[in-house]
Amino acid sequence: MAINKNHEFEDLDSIKCAIVEKNASPERVAFLKQLLELNKYQVVVVGSPAPKAAPAAPVAAAEGDATTPAPPIPEAPAVPTTFTVGVTNLTFNATNAIFGRQLKTDNGTIVTLAYWQQKEAISNDEVPYFEQVR
Repeated sequence: MAINKNHEFEDLDSIKCAIVEKNASPERVAFLKQLLELNKYQVVVVGSPAPKAAPAAPVAAAEGDATTPAPPIPEAPAVPTTFTVGVTNLTFNATNAIFGRQLKTDNGTIVTLAYWQQKEAISNDEVPYFEQVR
């Protein structure tokens, strides 16, 4: 059981894993998998369970008008496919890894929060996050 929300564990494909991210898009999964494998973590990816849909409200026909057909029930929109990403190293915590400067990119620079969140294409760690003026 996790001590807090930032350090969760689950069995993914019958392997105990520290959860990196839930409900990740396929593009996000590709980014995280490449980054984590580069940093020597064994990555496990499984599909996230589909969200539970609320049952449709029954449509009652008007009394005495049995010839009126019920309106067609609209189809539910396609549910986007999302994934859960985990690593087999149970000591891994994404927050600690980022702010503890433990992860590196393929060119050897330290992974910043903006790079992890994919807000920047290049990890620029010349100015620490706490000194950046916004």
